Amino acid sequence: MVDPPAYNRPLSPRVPIWNTPEEQAAGITTELKIAARRFLCPTCGKEFSLFQSRAIACKHCPKANQNCPNVRCPHCDDEFPISGFIVPDKRDTVHMNTYTDTVFNNFDDTFNRR
Repeated sequence: MVDPPAYNRPLSPRVPIWNTPEEQAAGITTELKIAARRFLCPTCGKEFSLFQSRAIACKHCPKANQNCPNVRCPHCDDEFPISGFIVPDKRDTVHMNTYTDTVFNNFDDTFNRR
């Protein structure tokens, strides 16, 4: 069996990720790096990130900001569980869902889009 590309392996937000001094100065966190990280869709082979998925493919879904356990490819609209795809386990899924929900809710509140 061929190993998946390194950038397609799940990452845990509980494991420290090295940040450059510039990233540290900009306030980039482990959660932000994971949410912005590009993953390959197993169905269509195109790349997308958790942020891109939630902002585009899940935009009109009522579960998008309610701890949805799935991620949707914005290219082919296929859906996968976050656990095992973006993060390694259910605990990390809850952590990343809370993070992305907070980011999108803060954006909505800031730009009055509710």
